[in-house]
Amino acid sequence: MSDKFQEIYRKSIEDPENFWKHASDDIFWFKKPSKILNKSNPPFYKWFGDGVTNTCYNALDVHIDKGQGKKTALIYDSPITGNKSKITYDELKSKVSKFAGALKDQGVSKGDRVIIYMPMIPEAVIAMLACGRIGAIHSVVFGGFASNELASRIDDSKAKILVTASCGFEPGRTVEYKPLVDEAVKLANHKIGKMILFQRKDHEVKLNAPNEISWDEALANAKDTDCVEMNSNEFAYILYTSGTTGTPKGIVRDIGGHIVALKWTMKNIYNIDEGDIWWSASDIGWIVGHSYIVYAPLFKGCTTVLFEGKPVGTPDAGAFWKIISDYKVKSLFTAPTAFRAIKKEDPEGKFFSKYDLSSFESLFLAGERADPDTIKWAESLLKVPVIDHWWQTETSWAISSNCTGIEMMKTKYGSACKAVPGYDVKIIKSDQTLAKPNEMGDIVVKLPLPPGTFPTLWNADQRYKENYMSNYEGYYQTYDAGHIDEDGYIWIMSRTDDIINVAGHRLSTGAIEEVLSEHQSVAECAVLGIADKLKGQLPIGLIVLKAGVDKNNETISKECIQMVRDKIGPVAAFKVAIVIKRLPKTRSGKILRGTIRKIADNVEYKMPPTIDDPAILDEIRQDLIDNKILNNG
Repeated sequence: MSDKFQEIYRKSIEDPENFWKHASDDIFWFKKPSKILNKSNPPFYKWFGDGVTNTCYNALDVHIDKGQGKKTALIYDSPITGNKSKITYDELKSKVSKFAGALKDQGVSKGDRVIIYMPMIPEAVIAMLACGRIGAIHSVVFGGFASNELASRIDDSKAKILVTASCGFEPGRTVEYKPLVDEAVKLANHKIGKMILFQRKDHEVKLNAPNEISWDEALANAKDTDCVEMNSNEFAYILYTSGTTGTPKGIVRDIGGHIVALKWTMKNIYNIDEGDIWWSASDIGWIVGHSYIVYAPLFKGCTTVLFEGKPVGTPDAGAFWKIISDYKVKSLFTAPTAFRAIKKEDPEGKFFSKYDLSSFESLFLAGERADPDTIKWAESLLKVPVIDHWWQTETSWAISSNCTGIEMMKTKYGSACKAVPGYDVKIIKSDQTLAKPNEMGDIVVKLPLPPGTFPTLWNADQRYKENYMSNYEGYYQTYDAGHIDEDGYIWIMSRTDDIINVAGHRLSTGAIEEVLSEHQSVAECAVLGIADKLKGQLPIGLIVLKAGVDKNNETISKECIQMVRDKIGPVAAFKVAIVIKRLPKTRSGKILRGTIRKIADNVEYKMPPTIDDPAILDEIRQDLIDNKILNNG
């Protein structure tokens, strides 16, 4: 480990209060905190408790105060509609200030909850920042989510108002939002008072006055609104994740720690400065979109790209290269699945060669494990560092990464690099003892967590404590499994429930996936453990091939099985590798391994609300039947 990084990391662990006090000096406060960390009620730690600030002021006003209002804050590019725009900090503040006034006109005030159910358009960002401006708590729900999921979030948040749009666009189809919203409002026990709907051009819908009004109507008489002063420990937003009990978990973010941590990450992790162009190719409905499309880049004062498109199909596998070339993007943050999709469609990088990427300096991947083959493919194409880093909705920023703004470290393929300053990461084995280097176990983080992470769950302190803070005393349980090597590199091998037990041997499905992805014909894969009477569980592999592969499927399956036998050994008992057309995924790109496993085990499952295309599950079921993994009926 380099001396520079090691020294900064050591200070963050040994003296976290001083470390984060120094970082907090870099943000705007109406009143600076005198108390940095309140440890009086573990695990409910509070950062910067008596500080007073405002999220929107730190995102917009502070830069305008410094004379940077003419700088571009937001670049919007929609290859689906053909719309493009650049919005300066001055212009964005004006739009946000006016919409904040519109929210106030509809009765929204400090502490009220606002559901935002919108596509990837500037108005979604404006709505989020407007909430912050007046101290309302936004809860962004991914546009196109099923009505029952939207209803459950309305009920749990007790939202006062819903902000939406007439539709969203996917390649080849239009997602009509109004029927989904109408059904959700009908299903919800809590009744929403008002709805503001943005009418998309040529897709206007009928509104039912007076409770439903258009975006333009809401703005008609709205006045500019100043930022309200907010206590550091008040909440900026709720972001729901699906809970195992059926009740969604409302991850909350406290205002002060959120601003401090996210602004710190832009330079220290991503090496982004104020004049840089940054692009996070995610969706505002997910945590990556919250943190790295909207908040962190605007806190830093750089330019952020809002992209309404896909890595392939809008219009082709060169979509990402075009954005980077057109806007001189310095760094891109996206999910590994996006690059696997590009690699599948264009394995030789023919589209890449059409564009000028001379401005491009680094690619960051997160969301699920980035297999070494994908990283190596991206490295060979881009000729820049490709960095796999690891974090969660709960943390809002990276737990482990190559901190390129501090000091570039060497890549270890398959590892998400080292713990980021602020995170004291450990591996604990099933017998509750700390693991030695390279020993597998549950990945945990010693408390207190750093600023910007979740201080609790919305109206569910006990659930927060029981779900995350009780299994290992004094630690946050990440529910990821893996190991830390002798150099301090963290290896995320799987979610805790993706550790399979084959005849008493604990095996990581991620380790097997890593081997399969090295096969030259494999674009992406998933490994899951299915129930077996003799050995408890047996691993099976589902494989999607690269475009243009002409090798026989049976031959590829045999070669993959042999590779696992050679690299992991007979102990894996890996004997089934099935070639399929596509894998079921969430809209954010995560493979639905748990759902596939339930199908394979012939047990009842609930249709995941985040699934990209439900028809894929029927395809998977048929593939499992055809390969005698699942009995027909």
